[in-house]
Amino acid sequence: MPNNIILVGMPASGKTTIGNLLSDKLPDYTLIDTDSLIEKTQGISITEIFNKYSEDYFRKLEYETIQMVCTGGTQKIISIGGGAFENPNNRATLLKFGKVFYLKSDLDILYYRISKDSSRPLLQNENPKLVLQNLLSKREENYKKAHFTIDTGNMREDEIVRFIINAANT
Repeated sequence: MPNNIILVGMPASGKTTIGNLLSDKLPDYTLIDTDSLIEKTQGISITEIFNKYSEDYFRKLEYETIQMVCTGGTQKIISIGGGAFENPNNRATLLKFGKVFYLKSDLDILYYRISKDSSRPLLQNENPKLVLQNLLSKREENYKKAHFTIDTGNMREDEIVRFIINAANT
């Protein structure tokens, strides 16, 4: 199995933060955030892609980006969008091309972190906590297919990073 480290989880679960910390500890690895890469290649934000085109269009871009990133070498830290692991083709690719870590977070923690963030298109409605709860319920089954599950509510960031580095090297 290639030695890529792949971070999955709900929006605001800590994928970006942990990815950045891992990148600091693993200077030989390249950090790739698929959502950021999509925004850069498209020249517009994820929210604008959703609004101007559609969620389906975004999911197609997401799939193409994951295929490209995973098949292009090793020693990568790949952070994917919260819904990307729902696609069975994405999931199969990610599980094949690296060790996948599910950053599991409690609903209340997720909601607290996300409550003032207007950059998350799926949560821009009257009851974002309910939407978040429904998304978590729907996605949890697939997230559990990751190679490792890390309960982020019970560990400090440095402990999560150390766990991932140790697990990635086994």
